Amino acid sequence: MQGGAPYLRWAQAVGLGLGRAWTTLSQWNAALARALKPALKAGDRPFRAVGRYMPKGLYPRALVIVIAPVVLLQSVVAYVFMERHWQTVTQRLSAAVSADIAALIDVYESYPQDAQASVLTRIAQDRLGLDVDIIPDADLPAPGPRPFFSLLDSALSTELSQQVARPFWLDTVGRSSLIEIRVKLGPNVMRVLTRRSQAYASNSHIFLLWMIGTSLILLTIAVLFLRNQIRPILRLADAAEAFGKGRDTDFRPRGAREVRRAGNAFIEMKRRVERSVGERTTMLNGVSHDLRTILTRFKLSLALLERSTEIEALEKDVDEMSRMLEDYLAFARGDAGEAATETDIRALLEELKGDAERQGHQTELEVHGDPLVVIRPDAIRRLLTNLVSNAARYGDRIAISATHDARYLIVMVDDDGPGIPPALREDVFRPFFRLDEARNVDSGGTGLGLAIARDIARAHGGDIMLGDSPLGGLRATVRLPV
Repeated sequence: MQGGAPYLRWAQAVGLGLGRAWTTLSQWNAALARALKPALKAGDRPFRAVGRYMPKGLYPRALVIVIAPVVLLQSVVAYVFMERHWQTVTQRLSAAVSADIAALIDVYESYPQDAQASVLTRIAQDRLGLDVDIIPDADLPAPGPRPFFSLLDSALSTELSQQVARPFWLDTVGRSSLIEIRVKLGPNVMRVLTRRSQAYASNSHIFLLWMIGTSLILLTIAVLFLRNQIRPILRLADAAEAFGKGRDTDFRPRGAREVRRAGNAFIEMKRRVERSVGERTTMLNGVSHDLRTILTRFKLSLALLERSTEIEALEKDVDEMSRMLEDYLAFARGDAGEAATETDIRALLEELKGDAERQGHQTELEVHGDPLVVIRPDAIRRLLTNLVSNAARYGDRIAISATHDARYLIVMVDDDGPGIPPALREDVFRPFFRLDEARNVDSGGTGLGLAIARDIARAHGGDIMLGDSPLGGLRATVRLPV
């Protein structure tokens, strides 16, 4: 043990040193991260700026992904071909024309010529394809404007400077198909006219047409292909949206393997949800049947007894239990088994208005837009009945308005009652929640009225919001996608 003590102290010292080193390294990493954080954020700004201008849909983004490489490839090919290949061809053609002019100048100066240099002109015309004449006692014209983009002008000027080595004047702009060159030869001037094709590879329009044509063909193929690939995704989204609104839909997975997999997963999820809802509905129906049977026996037993104050109280309790049972079952069932059909919302609201007026409430109704909407009529009737009943219970005036546009059905129910405090407007949607203030939404009930209403609205893919009413009370707004 005494012999191992130095090794133990050494191990402890090494461990302590490693711990301190690790702590120091961690501190350095933290400091480095803090120092680089502004730089990383600044580096992300260009990507965020570009992202704001990028298309948001999958279809246009896929088109950009396909088109951008094609355009980039075409641009690179155009640059390489035009700037490399055509430049080389143009330089060689310009060198050949410059060499011909230099040879004509050498012949003109080396051999005797007549005043018009007719022999030289004929040789240039027949052998070289150049139109040459001699202008006696003339000067070169003033330099003209140089073209902004001209590969020919720069290449031909360079070759003439190297091979002719005399003052010259060049015009590549004046005539579309000809090039005029003037060279100063003592007091005279040699004027040379040559075709543009002799000094310049002038088939750029063919290349541009070829590039544009191939790009359009590739773009058309990409659009058609992507449309076929995106369509199954849109169908899946429509089927999911319809299922969320409680509508039945006939969906079959199509498209790519991944899209088919997502479609099959959606169908399986839909089947599980429907099976779960069906099992729950069957169970609730059985429970409700058994409970209704017991309540019926209670009613029959009470009916056979002699009438008294206690018997009447018991009958009221049994009736209250029956109503509570129906509310509980309606909330638990959620009316999920009902199919969505085209319903006249105006007629439904007219019925509710009539019921409220028969109870002595002043009721107004306004309907804007097409009154026909695809909804679950019984469920929506129950939803709106709960809202109108609450308004009638706590107010004297009721205003009902409905608006049907291209996207939503919006129904608003206003009253002039005491209202609900803003802090409690979400709490009243909780099952069995009761208010202790002046307005009790479900006074004498089960506390499920608004909970059932919101459950029905969300089963249609919508929601219910509470707010202040222009009448001074509460406004309940139902928003349903259509």
